[in-house]
Amino acid sequence: MNKQYCKVGSSTPLGNGSKTISLLEYQYQNFIEKANLNNTDSKLGEFFNLKAQKIKKDLEKLMQ
Repeated sequence: MNKQYCKVGSSTPLGNGSKTISLLEYQYQNFIEKANLNNTDSKLGEFFNLKAQKIKKDLEKLMQ
């Protein structure tokens, strides 16, 4: 029987290209919108806001 590798939880490293920056900008905007839409459920809004802040930090690192 052959070995099978699971991709669950695996990640692909981000490069420094313009595609990476545009992808992160899209994800940031998406999470901000979701955080604003989920004002009724504060925990979910906090989760989306936290994800957006992490992406913002990554974007700032790439822009330097």
